[in-house]
Amino acid sequence: MQDIAEQLHAWHAAGRSFAVATVVGVSGSAPRDPGAALAVDTTGEAIGSVSGGCVEGAVYELCQEALESGEPVLQRFGFSDEDAFAVGLTCGGILDVFVQPVVPGADAALDAGIAYIASGTPVALARVIDGPAGLLGATVAVTAGTHHGSLSPAPSTTAALERSAVAEARAMLDAGRTGRLELGLDGRPCDEGRGTVTLFVESYVPAPRMLVFGAIDFAAAVVRIGKFLGYRVTVCDARPVFATERRFPDADEVVVDWPHRYLDSQLDRIDGRTVLCVLTHDAKFDIPLLERALRLPVGYVGAMGSRRTHRDRNTRLREVGLTDTEIGRLRSPIGLDLGARTPEETAVSVAAEIVAHQRGGSCLPLSAGHGPIHHDLARAEAEQPRPRRRSHAA
Repeated sequence: MQDIAEQLHAWHAAGRSFAVATVVGVSGSAPRDPGAALAVDTTGEAIGSVSGGCVEGAVYELCQEALESGEPVLQRFGFSDEDAFAVGLTCGGILDVFVQPVVPGADAALDAGIAYIASGTPVALARVIDGPAGLLGATVAVTAGTHHGSLSPAPSTTAALERSAVAEARAMLDAGRTGRLELGLDGRPCDEGRGTVTLFVESYVPAPRMLVFGAIDFAAAVVRIGKFLGYRVTVCDARPVFATERRFPDADEVVVDWPHRYLDSQLDRIDGRTVLCVLTHDAKFDIPLLERALRLPVGYVGAMGSRRTHRDRNTRLREVGLTDTEIGRLRSPIGLDLGARTPEETAVSVAAEIVAHQRGGSCLPLSAGHGPIHHDLARAEAEQPRPRRRSHAA
């Protein structure tokens, strides 16, 4: 819901009821990841998307039904041999969609969760998407220090279930993960023969960061594409004449400081999603910066420069004590081999490498392969059990 949080918060603040349809499971060549959402309010206005178009009409109708009935529902859309082109995913994928009506003031967890998401406060929403009828749709909103809502009314086992759900959701929030969680009614991990509850945990954390070091002409294009990919982008350079907001109007912040010193000041604000693009290709800036960066648990470190610069840089990094394993984390020269020359083309090259690195892509043309388009689907499928509620074949 993060993509549509601002509009949801506006509806909620105005007292308008709405239904949210959330992708809670995918397999095959599905177009959207878990967490993608479409919402419909009581006037029929729709925002967001769950499939890029192929099942939007059917999900829109489900949202309207949920608003009328007040009941949540779990629905599967996918491909079947019997009816290959009915409402569904003709690309062969499967989407599990959970639709939940939201009435402002009726659910403390949803009220708090929407407010947290809109304010940018990290929060995890854990919603029961499969299990006993009395629990379906029950929600807890979990932050680092507290939680809102309850999984009651439910049997006497609910207290243990709620404690376990809150603890697991908080752990997923710490890792920035979104996905399914399956627990027994007693709160323990599920074993065959015991009742089970499936929750979908959505972690909403601040946008990942992109730190661009080097206020050069290529940096402006990298900033623009970083914003397009959803990063909070910072430009840092020690030279005040170049590091100006006028030169980088699209950046979230422009910092005048030595790159390594600024990185040292940000250790509590970077994580495994953080991307570092080192564009200075000047040893006096690069080496102190990379010496630190390559030892940090960040998602990507790339450095600009020729192959000669790359070889010289690696030699210098070894001289300051980095191991071959640490140096092996460096993507240099930065970007994929697209034959890029202009700043904009170079930025596309850099962005493509970042996406491929995060998603496990081969960097080959899609037309050259026969495997899955989405390389991270195998991992997602392994983590997500199949729902047992009503099915809608396509």
